Amino acid sequence: MKKFRQVTGTPRFLSNFGKVFILSLVAVLFISGCSPKKESSGKASEDTGDKPDTWIADRTITGLVFMSDDDASKEMNPEIAAELKKRTGITLELQTVSSDSSLQALTAGIAAGDLPDFIAYYLNNSGRPEMQVLLKAAREGMFTDLTPYMKDSKIYSKYFEDDYLPLDTKNNIMFRPEFDGSTYMVHMTIPREAGYESRKYVGGPYIRKDIADELGITPSEINTSEKMYELAKKIKAGNFKDENGRDITPIGPTIWGGSDRDQWYRDMIWTGNSGEKFFRDPKDGKIKHESQTDYGIKRIEYVQKLMKEKLMHPEFYTMEENRAKEGVINKSFGIVADMHNFVPENSDMKYIPLGPLNSIEGEYQMELAFKSGYSGWSIPSTTKNPEDIVKFADYLASREGKLLSWYGLEGRDYTLDENGNPLVKQEVLDLLEKEPDAAKELGFRGVRSYWAEHLGYTDLDREADFGEAEYGEAVSPNVNKAAADIIKMWKYDEKFADAKIVDGYTPGSFIFEVEGGEDLDIALKNYNESLLRAFYSKNLEDAKDIMKEAAKQLERAGLKEYIQTLEEKDKHEETRIKY
Repeated sequence: MKKFRQVTGTPRFLSNFGKVFILSLVAVLFISGCSPKKESSGKASEDTGDKPDTWIADRTITGLVFMSDDDASKEMNPEIAAELKKRTGITLELQTVSSDSSLQALTAGIAAGDLPDFIAYYLNNSGRPEMQVLLKAAREGMFTDLTPYMKDSKIYSKYFEDDYLPLDTKNNIMFRPEFDGSTYMVHMTIPREAGYESRKYVGGPYIRKDIADELGITPSEINTSEKMYELAKKIKAGNFKDENGRDITPIGPTIWGGSDRDQWYRDMIWTGNSGEKFFRDPKDGKIKHESQTDYGIKRIEYVQKLMKEKLMHPEFYTMEENRAKEGVINKSFGIVADMHNFVPENSDMKYIPLGPLNSIEGEYQMELAFKSGYSGWSIPSTTKNPEDIVKFADYLASREGKLLSWYGLEGRDYTLDENGNPLVKQEVLDLLEKEPDAAKELGFRGVRSYWAEHLGYTDLDREADFGEAEYGEAVSPNVNKAAADIIKMWKYDEKFADAKIVDGYTPGSFIFEVEGGEDLDIALKNYNESLLRAFYSKNLEDAKDIMKEAAKQLERAGLKEYIQTLEEKDKHEETRIKY
């Protein structure tokens, strides 16, 4: 039997990353125009006598963002940049690394060592591979301890309050026991209140409204995979056409392209909202992985039946995003496997939500995280005057900072009502609707420019801060009319009132803390890849052979022993598991 133990050293899979990627990093940094820090970068201003209270330092702060260009929004509007400089003294410069993998870029960047004032990265939970790269750097003294600076801040000091952070953020990312109170990674996108949802998302499968009307179905009653199958047969028999007069496919992929999404068959997948295919069996109370159940085979049989009967698009799991969106716009799919109510391609409400589908536990119940986190930032130990970066991040996270980075400039982009809340100018909303690329050049979050996200997008409560839940709705209630109508149709508020709020660690959070975790992580990824191969296999027998081998690999990699670790973790309040 493979014995699992806690590991505090460097995971084996990281040992050669520096050797593998340093040369490639040098190349991509050269291509991306990443240059050494300027002399002004580390010099704090000495004379602040005639400066505003928000003044920090007369310096340039450079950040290297290990994310896609769209998420980085590295170009700033000159007027916004000038106002930021006027208020804080800071000139912000963002750089990105061109790479097929943000993880590989992050690994190479840290290994190279020549980092700017701060770095930003994806990190939705501690189970992501990025966490191991960041931990290695923190353990080797490559990051600044941010605790003393954060404690002296206005917004980020909240991170030290009891019950402000979710468990995973608090104990596994920011304030790990091994660091004895020091923190080297700041987790972002933390809501101010428990159960807070930044938007009322209605996700999952959607059906063409005209088809639902013609068939006379009640969309909310399609709550099982079997009912979805019967509906697909009715759609096929109806001989419906798309906008170009061509026959439609009853079931199409997600609006974002080919993908295996849990929402599509929630009653046939062994998982909770974490999507990690671990779950506590309601029958015997034991934690199990899907490979130890028959749910994977049931799902494969279901998919193969849909494809054989030409009810599901043959590229359901592989279609490119642009083709999928084109299919939605042209109404080429009777059912879209997954989308949500805010996608611009459905602003005319040609598709409406189905379900939601029940889960393996039974009738659907909305589940909300106590609080969630997403992305993070760190300051290299080579950065001069790191307190300036923390003060700058704290300013961006404040209401005044968010007003600038979310709404732009008063007078140019908005006015203020009697309560001091922004009223977006109609010409900005019109530009956003008609010329979104031109609107984005105005340079703030409301028009989809995200330059401030990396340091300031946290302590979130838009309605409390600005009097509106959605950008612009205070002056134009119809700005997201389709989304709002779908929210009412789906009875979101009723489901929200009955929602279950959960906190804890996802099952994968501890995988790199145990011996052999690297092998198990590979085996878990292989299981998901095997499912995709099995969906497209010749027959069910071939599919079973594929999944048997995937299950064997999991057992060899120590699945049973890891489940024992999860069982032990789940006994303790501070390390309880959420599925």
